[in-house]
Amino acid sequence: MTSTDPAGPGDPTDAAADAPRPAETDRDLAPQYALPLVVRIERAEPPTRTDALETAARAVLTLLSDERATGDGVWAAAVRNWEDARIRKVVRRARGAEWRRAEALPGITVHGGSAEVRVFPPVPLDGWPKDLARLQVSGTDLDDPRTPAAPDPDSPVLWLNPELDMSAGKAMAQAGHGAQLAWWDLSAAERDAWCEAGFPLSVRPAPAHRWERLARGGLPVVRDAGFTEIAPGSCTVVADHPALRARLEPLAGGR
Repeated sequence: MTSTDPAGPGDPTDAAADAPRPAETDRDLAPQYALPLVVRIERAEPPTRTDALETAARAVLTLLSDERATGDGVWAAAVRNWEDARIRKVVRRARGAEWRRAEALPGITVHGGSAEVRVFPPVPLDGWPKDLARLQVSGTDLDDPRTPAAPDPDSPVLWLNPELDMSAGKAMAQAGHGAQLAWWDLSAAERDAWCEAGFPLSVRPAPAHRWERLARGGLPVVRDAGFTEIAPGSCTVVADHPALRARLEPLAGGR
């Protein structure tokens, strides 16, 4: 399980988009929800780690942009309640009959090259559907058989902190956080363009020599709440979207 604190401005994409984000104490006191993500891991053909991370990030964006999650959609109230508190995400794993039961529940399955991730509307922390609650959280360990290619510099990149050792499930949730923070900071037109393109993105460990500059450069930063695996306040992901980077370049040039 993981949650995050947005490090920087950004509003949810719904009818309350112009309202300020709740204060820290308000977010902690609000009813807490989690966004369930289930990754399919069959024994014979598990997904590669990087593809699972990227597919999880796209799954979060797919749900946020779905008409059921916005306006008067059937998932919109749950999404608003979730975004008004901490944006917790829980990644569980399934295979065989477990996966088929998960697919029968309302949600969206997103396919990568080798990965399948199903995202569900947010649920109260104590109100999980039984077919999701029984799935395992731990043990989501995946590998890349070969080093992933360098990311496309013209597409969004979610840079992982190279100093942190995270399980695949933890990293999937963090990548989802990063994608969500970028989504909040984009204009409506920029969101539409990203959506229409199919949410291209890469997830990569940041080069060690670039990490400090990335984390301090003004792009959206994920700081983990510290419920699992890593220390509270750890900076886990920097969301490097070209549209957001372009806004910072004139400021950097004027320094």
